[in-house]
Amino acid sequence: MSNLNLQVLVPIVLYFIAMYFIGIYAAKLLSKVKKSKNGDGTEYMDEFMTGGRDTGGFVLAMTLVATYLSAGSFIGGPGTAYTHGLAWVFLAMAQMPTGYYTLAVLGKKFAIVSRKINANSITDFLRVRYESKAVVIISSLSIIFFLIAAMAAQWIGAARLLQGSTGIDYTIALAFFGITVVVHTAIGGYRGVVLNDTMQGIVMTISTLALFTVVLVKGGGIANIVQNMKAIDPGMITPFGVQDGFMTKPWVTSYWVLVGFAVVGLPSVSQRAMSYKDSKSLNSGIKVGTLVSILILTGMHLVGAFGSTLVSGISSGDLVVPTLAVTLFPSVIAGIILSGPLAAVMSTVDSQLLVVVGAIVNDLIINYIKPKFAKDSHKVSRWTIGWAVIVGIIIFLVSMEPPELMVWLNLFATAGQLSTFLWPTILGLYWKKANKEGAIASMIVGIGSYIIHNYYLPRPFGLHAIVPSLLYSLLAFIIVSKITKPPSKQTIQTFWGI
Repeated sequence: MSNLNLQVLVPIVLYFIAMYFIGIYAAKLLSKVKKSKNGDGTEYMDEFMTGGRDTGGFVLAMTLVATYLSAGSFIGGPGTAYTHGLAWVFLAMAQMPTGYYTLAVLGKKFAIVSRKINANSITDFLRVRYESKAVVIISSLSIIFFLIAAMAAQWIGAARLLQGSTGIDYTIALAFFGITVVVHTAIGGYRGVVLNDTMQGIVMTISTLALFTVVLVKGGGIANIVQNMKAIDPGMITPFGVQDGFMTKPWVTSYWVLVGFAVVGLPSVSQRAMSYKDSKSLNSGIKVGTLVSILILTGMHLVGAFGSTLVSGISSGDLVVPTLAVTLFPSVIAGIILSGPLAAVMSTVDSQLLVVVGAIVNDLIINYIKPKFAKDSHKVSRWTIGWAVIVGIIIFLVSMEPPELMVWLNLFATAGQLSTFLWPTILGLYWKKANKEGAIASMIVGIGSYIIHNYYLPRPFGLHAIVPSLLYSLLAFIIVSKITKPPSKQTIQTFWGI
């Protein structure tokens, strides 16, 4: 603590205080719902999980971008680019159309169907579509397991950023960040999350522009920086990185599946496609979200790669962004700039925490364990807050022993979610013959094959493990659906109106 940098810490603390105020404001809106809906727990969960489904275009874009662009985009990604150079910048570009992929693929139909069946989460959608307890339970357990791993990665990134920039102890930084996330999410619900995401998206954009501009100026321009990177290691400016055999063509190509099109299968991202207000908001969200994604992803990953010429001897690549900020900016300004990466982390974690709490309270407790709670908004409110705290404590304990680069833990969790949800979501929305047996087979094969590949055959045919896992789960879905009985007429009527 002797190296505590108060000038950097104070702006960050003020930023976190603003998060609390937004949470309190959103909590007042939730409180009104409890009073105005005659104590109905179902209405409370609708407000808690989707904010009444009235998200406008700009807010939709900001919350979608802020939800997906996380510690991986602001800390882990630039950290890996610092190590591997421009090759990792190229890989990161697969994430740019995230908003377009999600809103265009799921589109109007997902929002219309979700309103029709009163779905507050992706698991609600799957429950009605497949009429299966097994689907709900597998979905909920997958969300809980993989999102806790994903949130641990984000908390680790935030704690390292605070540690590297302010000098506070890692454990204290972890607790400081975690408490802020849990409190504003638990008391504010979806509205608290999206209001914070909107502010965080703006802060992220400003921080990215400031960091990139200063790094460019201090490095003497792009041409000079690239020459200096080449002098460090010629592999830094090649498409396949500095480590021979690591970033091969098949692996690079398959990475675009992992962080490109397949992001539609992430529950915390797809839930955004349930909540927009109208078609105008959808179109605006696609345009603004894609533009902001391009700006932030390109800027931050280039900051990491270019930063290799400005700072050296960093113990972990994850520390490159805080190190650059405190090295290149006056302390107070550095604190303001670092609010951007912290905003990226927080905006992802609060959305993920919302989904996990929804899986526990809405999908498991209200549906199967304590159905009578659905009529009591006060009990539902207490359970959501209580489980948010419990999940927060679990993540804190998991994060106490962080890996060297948190990006790998984040990618593991992302791929696990995609293996579970991608095909049941897309085929459930667009393929009439998709049934519960096919969905269950797809989930089990997807999760199982991904875990097996990840631990025992991580690069089958040189590909990332997510590619064969998605192929296996797709085949399992189609084959099993075709040899078992089709969905009920009621399901077809509900989803297709015929």
